[in-house]
Amino acid sequence: MLVGASCVALAQGAQAEEGRFSWEGEVEVGIDSVFDSNVPGNEGKDPFLKVEVAAAFALSEYFSVFGGLTLEEMTGPSGSIEDLGLYVHELGFQFGNDRVTARVGKITPSFGTAWDAAPGYFASSLAEDYELTEQVGATVDFAVGETGTLSVGLFYADDTSLSRSWGFNRGKNRTVLGGAGNTGRLDNGAIQWMQELGSTTYHVGLRHLSKGTGDVKDETGVVAGVAHSFAEAGMPLELYAEVASFEGFGGSADDAVYATLGSAYLLGDTALSAAISHRDIDNFGSTSIFSLGVDHEFENGITIGGAIGRVDDVLGAEESIFGVSMVIPLGG
Repeated sequence: MLVGASCVALAQGAQAEEGRFSWEGEVEVGIDSVFDSNVPGNEGKDPFLKVEVAAAFALSEYFSVFGGLTLEEMTGPSGSIEDLGLYVHELGFQFGNDRVTARVGKITPSFGTAWDAAPGYFASSLAEDYELTEQVGATVDFAVGETGTLSVGLFYADDTSLSRSWGFNRGKNRTVLGGAGNTGRLDNGAIQWMQELGSTTYHVGLRHLSKGTGDVKDETGVVAGVAHSFAEAGMPLELYAEVASFEGFGGSADDAVYATLGSAYLLGDTALSAAISHRDIDNFGSTSIFSLGVDHEFENGITIGGAIGRVDDVLGAEESIFGVSMVIPLGG
């Protein structure tokens, strides 16, 4: 908390120092609904609210301090917006130049992009399972050539006081809880290569998460993805695909495969999207989501979007879903 207060003080003092302080974020409010299911008890509506803010203050040309806060629900769907908790999702120091950038502290190592970049309202729902968030350690990004980046990280799941949340307290993470990567030691790593080739961007990555207390085995994962824009060919179409495969997923004896395929057709400030997401975990079965969506960005940056979809989940439920949200950008 003392470090967080120091960052706030730095940010307040920096407002008068043009160019040294920067911040951005967004507010997302919406509602997700299961309006038809072969399991009647699953039908219902779930409104949600999420706020994310990130800031950085440059102490010098090559050294800066950064931090980020997230406000969101800490418990599962409840039919109303409640149990909101505020937590630090990133906090630390960054140093480097245009060729090499290092981050130390509470960080987000690079592994895959589908959880953020896949087009469509529901496209990232399953890929979020393997996003590396709230890790303690260090990452280094190397710029290679004009358009390539090699990202390397050593880390472990945050088990400090910053793993708590304020408001609704989700509790402090402890290594005794287990889980791949929750080791309290820098014995977990990820490496990812990303390259832009004209209208095509591709990435490949590898990660190793050591088994935690009570786990069966270490987790090893690989990911590969590609995105392509047909804009140069005169067609306002974008395609995205990513596949991730894991052995010992989450520290268990199970293997897992994730696949995400999405497309977006751009009509000015409006995007029409279609996406398919699939997850298959040994001993748990598979889940698939197919969705069609539309998003529109207004001149002030506010985006309103939504989608309708179909879910076939691991428990045999067949559900029709609908979601809509408004995203308000923040920045200064």
